[in-house]
Amino acid sequence: MKFAVFGAGGVGGYLGARLADAGHEVHLVARGDHLAALESDGLRLESVDGDASVDLPATDDPTEIGPCDYVLFCVKAHDTRAAARDLESLLGEGTAVVSFQNGVDNEGWLGDEIGEDHVVGGVAYIFSTIGDPGVVEHTGGPARFVYGELDGERTDRIERLDDALSACEGIDAVLADDVRVELWRKFAFICAQAGMTAASRLPVGEIRDTDASWAMYRRIVAEVCAVGTAEGIDLPEDTVDEWLAFARDLDPEMYSSLHYDLTHDKRLELDALHGSVVRHAADVGVEAPMNEAIHAILRPWADRNDR
Repeated sequence: MKFAVFGAGGVGGYLGARLADAGHEVHLVARGDHLAALESDGLRLESVDGDASVDLPATDDPTEIGPCDYVLFCVKAHDTRAAARDLESLLGEGTAVVSFQNGVDNEGWLGDEIGEDHVVGGVAYIFSTIGDPGVVEHTGGPARFVYGELDGERTDRIERLDDALSACEGIDAVLADDVRVELWRKFAFICAQAGMTAASRLPVGEIRDTDASWAMYRRIVAEVCAVGTAEGIDLPEDTVDEWLAFARDLDPEMYSSLHYDLTHDKRLELDALHGSVVRHAADVGVEAPMNEAIHAILRPWADRNDR
């Protein structure tokens, strides 16, 4: 099948390398130094689950690629709307655009731009990043990718995607019964891990060791679950405890991508994370003071980095 990876960074680059190794036609959409390295030297994946080197066509102009069976949409959430406007040339009648992004709003934003029929929800559980231009480093995490049609239907295209990803080495592929539940489950964890490490400028180990901070971490997860439940998302009752147990086992030196972006003067995904919680909470009448606090603390930094 023909895939375009729109945003060939840590997540997209990993998926592109694994799919290409499995024999699929893969095109990468990237920019800057990373694109230059992909064009000259190909994509190198350095992974705890096995390395790979693939020479794939790469471009910053999607019109060079043409219609695809699947577009794996892996850009930062703050780039979703702008990037979605560049997808038209990649879309055929049944093309699925699979969002592997942080947050619970991206699928709606994509649907506004390209039509809901093209949009598929996705969740990525992987620790990977661009180590150097042209090099994706996968340092840990289960490399689990969860996906599904937003209405839960088992369409031919989602089953073909499931077959393709399931056949790839180094991918734990999961076709979700209800991908919206999976989106909100991960959202609850991301808001706690990203918010607390970015706001405190400290790794998760020191947050765990500080009673007040660890209590706030838990409350962030609980607030997001409460908001999701109020919106009709059927989250498992043990979601909070599950994520707290998971976080207790994280490397004590672990931060988050939000912390990285904050400390490297990059744009923050704040609007798609805690800003989104605040908006959704207001819509359903649920209190979310811990998420409001994180949003208020980081808002000036997000505005500064936007400039």
